[in-house]
Amino acid sequence: QVHLVESGGGSVPAGGSLRLSCTASEYVWGHLCLAWFRQAPGKEREGVALINPPSTITYVKEAVKDRFTISRDSAPDTVYLQMNSLKPEDTAMYYCAALDTSCSFNRVHAWGQGNQVTVSS
Repeated sequence: QVHLVESGGGSVPAGGSLRLSCTASEYVWGHLCLAWFRQAPGKEREGVALINPPSTITYVKEAVKDRFTISRDSAPDTVYLQMNSLKPEDTAMYYCAALDTSCSFNRVHAWGQGNQVTVSS
């Protein structure tokens, strides 16, 4: 059973930066893609970014690709979301997820606990 533990959320003013981290409890390198989702109040959860096991394929949602970067370390298996130039509309609960080998946002294998990100104007 994959267990994901997140850290790094918080409150920042517009224009600030945050880095979210998510560490997997068991060795998933080479097996599962890792991703970040977010859910703003009153909105559906959406996929923001994903990365495959060898970090050769990354995807970041078009609306944030100039400001967000996803990366991954293998020991321990940790995925990061670096968020720069944050805007109030980035305010949401951010969730880490392990995806199956299809690396699709629609195929979530496990969820992290969620981390609140609040950006003030």
